[in-house]
Amino acid sequence: MSGPVELLDRLSSVRGIRGSVLVSAADGLIVAESLMTGVDGRAVAALAASLTNRMRRATECAGRREPVFLQLQAPSGTVLAAPCGELVLVAIAGPDVNVGLARLEMLNAAGRLA
Repeated sequence: MSGPVELLDRLSSVRGIRGSVLVSAADGLIVAESLMTGVDGRAVAALAASLTNRMRRATECAGRREPVFLQLQAPSGTVLAAPCGELVLVAIAGPDVNVGLARLEMLNAAGRLA
């Protein structure tokens, strides 16, 4: 099994991904990171953890399964998140990202981390 840093590096090598972080779902703190120079992942990490926790609670209240992948899209880029147990795998992407490829890589990595 690859370590978290190797999985993050592989995810960050996908064209359009500016960085990836592994975040504690409980408090949004970064556990491991692979970010391009100039990318501050702290705010994105906290946002992704909060969003993931809210979606978990909402789907639980609705009697549905918890989400396996979340996408928050804006004109300047996209934040992708994949819950994996007590952690959340987060990718910070530009508008040119291939979301399908990034999703496949993230779900593969999340499966290895869970």
